[in-house]
Parts: sequence; structure tokens; C-alpha cells
Amino acid sequence: MYEQVSHSLLNDIMIELDPTIKGEGLRHFYTRLGANFYSIHSLFCILYGKRDDSREHIQHLVETMARQYLLRPQYLRDSDLAREKDHNWFLSQEWVGMALYADGFAKNLPDLTGRVHYFQELGVNMVHLMPMMQCPRGASDGGYAISDFRQIDARFGTLDDVETLADELRKRNILLTLDVVLNHTSDEHAWAQQARAGDLQHQDYYYIFASREVPDMFEATMPEIFPETSPGNFTWDEAMGKWVMTVFNSYQWDLNYSNPAVFIEMLDIILFWANKGVDILRLDAVAFLWKKIGSICQNEREAHLILQLLKDCCQVSAPGVLFIAEAIVAPVEIIKYFGEDAINAKECEIAYNATFMALLWDAVATKNAKLLTQGVKSLPDKLERATWLNYIRCHDDIGLGFDDNDIRAVGYEPYAHRQFLIDYYTGSYAASPARGLPFGYNNKTGDTRISGSLASLVGLESAMQSDDPQQIDVAIKIILLLHGMTLSFGGIPLLYYGDEIGTLNDKTYLDDPAKANDSRWAHRPRINWDRAELRNTPGSIEYRLFTALKKMISVRKEVTAFADFNNRELLDVGNPHLFVFARFEHLQPSRRVLVVANFDNSPQHLNLEDIGRKAYFRNASVRDLYSGERPAMFKEELVIPPYRFYWLTDQ
Repeated sequence: MYEQVSHSLLNDIMIELDPTIKGEGLRHFYTRLGANFYSIHSLFCILYGKRDDSREHIQHLVETMARQYLLRPQYLRDSDLAREKDHNWFLSQEWVGMALYADGFAKNLPDLTGRVHYFQELGVNMVHLMPMMQCPRGASDGGYAISDFRQIDARFGTLDDVETLADELRKRNILLTLDVVLNHTSDEHAWAQQARAGDLQHQDYYYIFASREVPDMFEATMPEIFPETSPGNFTWDEAMGKWVMTVFNSYQWDLNYSNPAVFIEMLDIILFWANKGVDILRLDAVAFLWKKIGSICQNEREAHLILQLLKDCCQVSAPGVLFIAEAIVAPVEIIKYFGEDAINAKECEIAYNATFMALLWDAVATKNAKLLTQGVKSLPDKLERATWLNYIRCHDDIGLGFDDNDIRAVGYEPYAHRQFLIDYYTGSYAASPARGLPFGYNNKTGDTRISGSLASLVGLESAMQSDDPQQIDVAIKIILLLHGMTLSFGGIPLLYYGDEIGTLNDKTYLDDPAKANDSRWAHRPRINWDRAELRNTPGSIEYRLFTALKKMISVRKEVTAFADFNNRELLDVGNPHLFVFARFEHLQPSRRVLVVANFDNSPQHLNLEDIGRKAYFRNASVRDLYSGERPAMFKEELVIPPYRFYWLTDQ
């Protein structure tokens, strides 16, 4: 968009541009900068325009983008151009992800590179590596306390190893996803060390105060993230003699984004990793980016403006790179991280569908889909050219963040229902087969979150301990049922490493003092590759799960109705045990797939005439795409066995 004030400023910036970053190689950069500069300038002015040094900082911002563009390898520039032409490429049903710790899945990055064939064997073509940047020895919040944003921690390997892995993945058409922790650094980071030494410039990189007066005002409204292990939101630093904001842990110092120098530093880091061959950047803790006295310091408007500015700048220097918003917040808030008041995503193209994840766990525990259906019904529509990351399990705990209004709407009392779920998954409920662990108990609110591997949470661990073949079968069916939902719901399904072979809770974390007080390490395992080899042994649990998921992924990739173009219709069928929705092809809406899931331990039935049979099935016969079978029917009544799902078509 042309606008005189911003483009007059851009002309001045170009005149003053450092001579070392001029050249014909910047042609595409200049084109994109001109197209985006009105938005960049507008956002920058809202965030930083009242500062006396605003003009100096925006000059630095443009030069940072230009330098990183010049450093961008030609093959990545070519990829940018291809993705600009095929701008809906990431909405395809062909993408299936897996999240993993590089030193849990393998020994290190070179070992991981040698195991890339495993992803292809399963059908995974997006690999998300959990934090690998340099972090403190001992407690590091699972790698989310970063000591150096531009170095790989030695236990993983080197920067060269990252580039080697990226090259190997690219040859196999597998996307690489990495984390960038936006909200905070480790207290061992060079910026924190300089601040600690008394450098005022770097003290302004954080929220640092000489007395408790301002911290106490913040504390009046800010919730505690880890009340058990890190109560409060400020830590006294003895060496500095001041209070520093530490929302997550005492060793994680929150960055001050009201300082434009911090924004530019973090943009430079994002572009640094984009130039290493990373396709998707997961932006951690984005809900916390802006702090404001009198608020909970989450989901502030300025946090969204920061993300919009990061996206606009990245589109100039590395437009082929996507952002994932790691914002585990209420449904009404999470949708905003695609970008409000827009048609296409203008913040992050991808967001975690934490609500869907939590609702699936509710359905397993209650054996009904009442809250699942109600909660999905209440999910706001997402933007065009944006997509969900649908997952059952991840590295983090399970929070029960459904809307209280939805809980009441299906006849439950919110506090009592959440307490039932906590008891169910932590094994306190007598009839529960789950072997989860409590995490993050808050004695002020009674809130507790849940840890544990997928297999242990659905009862596979307890079934194996009791050597009960029937209960093992049930646990396997539930695992496949849950994956059947994430693979068909609409978005990118994200598997969690180890789930494909039924990995149980890893209790060895209790032997490590740095991990023993954090039950999330129970579901951050080291893969036993001898056991993983059992995926090739018919009849084993590993074989049953791996081959079923491999087939499910393969079928998904062939079903164009599973691409994500807001092409899902939720159906309330009157049977509380069934979760039913339709997917239809973007360009041919008449071509549909009916997804039916039974969360109960008894068979259920569905009258196809009641949902308008002819809208879904023009032929007399109905076929399940996943199994290839024709399901049992009596006249128009479809029979759904316990813990079974169908992807139904008449094709």
C-alpha cells in the first residue's frame, strides 16, 4: 500500500542505508519491503513511535532485515518464491508432523540425521525439534531457558549439524520446525550478565526494579505459572541488588518488548534460524510478550502487534517461513493469534489447538462426546490461510482449559468436573486405568494440570502390568481413535515421539535432581530403539500401533477433503457418545467424508437418514476409508463398535 508519510521515510532510510548492504541482489527484498513498509511503519509507530530514538531504531530495523536477506542462501530464496506462488501449500492434507526431543529420539543431531528414514517409514513429513539452543546446566525448563540464541547446546551437536540435518530433511521433502523462545532468556544469557554487571542499556532489556513498589503492583493481578516450584513473578537478584521479572522460573528473565532494541534483536534471531534452513518457527510463550500494570500480562493487544510486526518483517526477508503461535490460552483468545480483523493470517499461520486436545481427553474419561461437541461448536472460525496444529500429546502438561460456559451447557459443574478429570487421569478415581501424574498444583485455586505419556494415560501401562489382553486391546483402540480425530479434524496433525509405539511413562527423571520436581519429564522419554524395532514384529503392541498409524497417515494424504480450507461441518446427532463431523472438498463441496467416533465402551448406532443421508452418500453402500471395510448396518442404522472411528464415503 502506498502512503506518503511512510514512503517518504522509506526513501530517507534507503538513502542512509549502510553502503555494505546495497546491491542488485536485493531486488526481491526491495519489492517486498515497499509492499510491506506501510504496515511495518504503522505498527512500529504504535509500539515505539513516542520514543525520541524511534527514527534511529527503524533505520536499524530495515538494515537488520536487509543484512539477513543478503545472508539468505539462494536455494532458500528460490523456495521463498515457490511458496509465494503456491501460497496455500501448508493447508494441504499431505502434511503430518512429529514433535520430539533430539536427544530423546536419538543420541544427538548426527544420530538423528541417520534415523530420518524412520519419519518416511511412518509418513511424517514435518519434524519439530524441541529446544536445542544453549541453556544452563541443570534446571533449564526443558531447554526453554536460553543462554545463547545462536548456538546449539553441546549435547545436541553443532550449528553445522543443524544445517546437515536440514539438508537431509529437505532432500526427503520433510519440513524442519524449531523453537524460538520469545518471552525470556536464561539468567546466564550475555544480556542478563551485562545487566547484572550494572550495564543500564541491558538492564532495559528486562523488567528490573530497585524496590518492590512496582513489582507489587504487577503481582496484584498477575497469576502464577508454576506456583509449586516458582511462586510469584519477580526474583531478587543478589548480584545486581534489584528485582527482576521472572514469570516462569527464577532463572528465566522476561524480555522487555517496550524497548525496540529487544524487538530488533529477536527479529534478527528469527531470521538467523530461517537462514539455517528452518521452514517453520515455533514462537514460544507469545501470550506473555507485553506486560502492563493492572492486567494479567497475557494476551495484551501489544503482544499481537509485536507478532504482526515480526510477521511483516519476516515476509520481507524470508517469506517462505511460517510461524506457529504457542499460546495455550482460552478459545476466545487463541483464535486471535492468527490475527484479528483480517481475512488471511497476519500474525501466525499456525496455532496449537489446545482446546480440541483437552476436549478429546474429556471424552475419553467421560466416555461421551457431550463436552467435545459443545466445545468444538464454540470454537471461533479461523482465518483463511491459517491452520490448526492438532495434537493429543505434547512435551507439556495437559491443562483443562475448556470454557466454563460450555461445561455448564452440558450439565456439569465446572470445578467438580475438572476435579473428576484430574482424579481420573492421576489414578485417584477407583475405576480409572490411567497412570498420569499431577503437575503444577495451585493451592490458592485448587487447579492442577496433568502429566503422563499417551499410552499411560489411556490405560496401556496398567493393562500391561496386569497382563490383561482385553484391556491392552481397549487402550490400543483409544490411541487409534484419538489419532483418527487429529488426522481428520482439519489442520496439521502433530504426533508426539514415542506415541507411535506405545511408549510408557519414563520414571527415570526422578533420579535427576534437576528434573525430579517436574513430572512433565515422565512424558519426555529416551526412545529404546531395541523396543522400537518391535514395530516390525507382527502381534507386538509396537507393531499394532505403528502399522495402524502408518496406514492412517497414508490414507489421510489421499483424502483431499482433509485439507484445511474451513471445510468442516460439525453435526450434533443426539447421541452423547458419538462425535460426528463432515469434511468436504474445497473445490467440490458435494464430495464429502463423514467422520464418526464412538467414545463409549459399548456399541452405538447412528441413523444416517437423521443426518440427511443423501447429502453424504449418493450410493447405497457406505465404505470406511481407513479400514477399507463396509461397516455393519441395519437398514439406515450405522453400527459403531466401542472406541471405533470411521471415515465414511460412498466412493
